[in-house]
Amino acid sequence: MPEAIFDDLALEEGAFVEVSLQGTDVVIKPKRLVEMEDGRSPEEEKLVEAGLEQLKNGEHVPWDNLRHELDL
Repeated sequence: MPEAIFDDLALEEGAFVEVSLQGTDVVIKPKRLVEMEDGRSPEEEKLVEAGLEQLKNGEHVPWDNLRHELDL
């Protein structure tokens, strides 16, 4: 693939692409391994952000304690 097209598609080495044929044209599109509809909802994203903030503030418990609390 020409470097200019690679750059225009914002690809990185090893990226997945979808290749299709439309008439006589070859169409190359960047491909995500996880589709957006399979990602986190806005509510889930807020929970993740809150959890990361707690970790940054030192608010955490050791894994062994959590595993015991969750009976894992």
